[in-house]
Amino acid sequence: MNRIDNVFVKKERKLFIAYLVCGDPDLNTTFKLMNNLVKSGVDIIELGMPFTDPIADGPIIQKSVERALRKKTSIINVLDLVKKFRKSNKKTPVVLMGYLNPIENLGYEKFATLSEKSQVDGVLIVDSPPEESECLEYALSEKNIHSIYLASPTTDKKRLKEISRKSSGYLYYVSLKGITGSKINRVDDISKKIKSIRNMSNKNLPIAVGFGIKDSVTARKISRIADGIIIGSSIVELIEENLHNRDKMISKIKKFAANISNALVRK
Repeated sequence: MNRIDNVFVKKERKLFIAYLVCGDPDLNTTFKLMNNLVKSGVDIIELGMPFTDPIADGPIIQKSVERALRKKTSIINVLDLVKKFRKSNKKTPVVLMGYLNPIENLGYEKFATLSEKSQVDGVLIVDSPPEESECLEYALSEKNIHSIYLASPTTDKKRLKEISRKSSGYLYYVSLKGITGSKINRVDDISKKIKSIRNMSNKNLPIAVGFGIKDSVTARKISRIADGIIIGSSIVELIEENLHNRDKMISKIKKFAANISNALVRK
């Protein structure tokens, strides 16, 4: 069983998925943050693969990507870091999140093979919808790596059904229109959309909600209606605010993550 499937089945509360840009502010700090996030209650780590044109991301994550790129963080560096993480952590799922161009440059088969060797559990490519992902999806599925897709408030019912059918591991529901870093205002609308997705899905696919979750109050509200919550911008913002004191950075992020984890409702 893929680690993602296992953690959704075994965890007694709703899941906490945390996003980091790999290489921000450097690879060693990313590694330390991954380990400390797990200690603070994070269940799945989404690791951003830096790309020069992160079109879906707001200013906070864009600046994070720029910092990682200034350190020349490559897709190979990302895979090597996951491999390093696996030496001490065999249980926590790692999902690679990013854009298609670097993967195309590497080649789908090579990317899938290297991801398997690094023990990656899932891949989410922001600019590669299911209709255009058949080759990559096949290469990943051959290695037992999940292909995770995005759905949003503007996704129509026909596409939602197709996205639900093609997604594995979990479906990433974008809670609001716009870019990362925005704030959730209407939880009821998200609840209705999630119920609609569940009704049309032909399998028991977990739904995780991301974008706009900035504090424990919102995290708890969303965890009542979804299988997991995803937080990125708030964590990345703490990295930016503490660039000159790595110990303080790690301490603040640990405290933030523990607060979120403790707020999530039980299944």
